[in-house]
Amino acid sequence: MLIDHAKIYVSGGKGGDGCQSLFKDIFHRKGIPDGGDGGAGGDVIIESSPNLHTLLDLKYKQHHSGGAGVCGGSNKKFGRRGKDCVIKVPVGTIVIDAGTDMVVRDLDAIGERVIVARGGAGGIGSAKKREAEPGAPGEAKTLILELKLVADAGIIGLPNAGKSTLISRISKCHSRVAAYPFTTRTPQLGVVSFHENTFVAADMPGLIEGAHAGKGLGDRFLRHIERTSVLVHIVDMVPVDGTHPDENYARLEKELYAYSEDVYNKPRIIVANKMDMPGAKENLEKFSAGQKEKVWAISALTGEGVRELVGAIYRKIKDVKEAPEENND
Repeated sequence: MLIDHAKIYVSGGKGGDGCQSLFKDIFHRKGIPDGGDGGAGGDVIIESSPNLHTLLDLKYKQHHSGGAGVCGGSNKKFGRRGKDCVIKVPVGTIVIDAGTDMVVRDLDAIGERVIVARGGAGGIGSAKKREAEPGAPGEAKTLILELKLVADAGIIGLPNAGKSTLISRISKCHSRVAAYPFTTRTPQLGVVSFHENTFVAADMPGLIEGAHAGKGLGDRFLRHIERTSVLVHIVDMVPVDGTHPDENYARLEKELYAYSEDVYNKPRIIVANKMDMPGAKENLEKFSAGQKEKVWAISALTGEGVRELVGAIYRKIKDVKEAPEENND
């Protein structure tokens, strides 16, 4: 299950108290202050990990605290610093301060770290001040975590267009497949092999009219394709509702444009699916005539044309990733 939204509460560890101590011997009957400082509290750190793909764990464990600093000791002994609390999140997680609604960090690379709550300072011991001071409390915040999947290709289409069947065939991702719409309710990631190379594809839940405004949770699903390099638009050549593929393609493209021009302008691969069905070839001729780019005809169910499509997706991804390097030369 993909959980892409979580609220957590973080607090830095309390600083250790400074020590109130006097050293006395036969030469110093009044005593010499020798209390050491307390250790600082541990920080709360969020780190992106390539081994996680969901915020599920944080949905159920919401409170995170740094370790408390150890109190100072006599003979000017300093207290040990509290242990840091490291929270692992998937790559692509956006950290938002709920109090200010400001983005703290966009963790879009592996191993990125950000301190979200600093531990309190340790208290000063009597060796420095006549009266020792207690340790300071750590920072406390409420954070919103939002996940935007990092995938090379985003597979989009209207409900029941065959997206889940396709990704199940080209990868080891086994999305739920059925003969009715909305069987996929959360984005699914799959690793696709092409000869000795691989790329990551994301199967997006079916989008409907009004998705850009949040209808059918469409805005939540659409944000996951913001970081994809290529969009693979699957079009059902034989829609069960009697609509024409041209109309359906235009409806979804309109939703992409309304949501974001950047998303709309992403490189596109157009796929005509369900070519094994009666009437698909006739509809494909009409549909292809209205497109400026090549339309890849496949049957995700039988596998017809799928291998050629995988090659086309890989080459398009490669072209997109190499384009910035060419522009810099």
